[in-house]
Amino acid sequence: MKRRTDKMFIKDLVLQCIIGTRPLERKKKQKIIINIALECSLSRAGKSDSIGDTVNYDDLQRTIRGLASRSRFFLIERLADEIASICLRNKRVTGVIVSVDKPDAIPGAKSAAVEINR
Repeated sequence: MKRRTDKMFIKDLVLQCIIGTRPLERKKKQKIIINIALECSLSRAGKSDSIGDTVNYDDLQRTIRGLASRSRFFLIERLADEIASICLRNKRVTGVIVSVDKPDAIPGAKSAAVEINR
């Protein structure tokens, strides 16, 4: 029998951070867009209706905002990996997919992006 996995999402979290390899990117914060899919069991919270039985997405987004505001990473790959590590610190999270979009990275393109699965 296949094990079911619940998912929780944070969609289109828009943040500003220093990220990139070019000298100009190292001076001015840029817009990035974060999407996160958390694999976690939500059945207990569905029954109890208690925040203590789930992943608190508000706490999670505040931690991610703090990371981004202090970040001076060169690569969006590194930022995505750090976000995944933050998510996986929660004992309820068994897996995570993180995407990071950098909208102004490539002229004429909607964005440059990475997606990682941990």
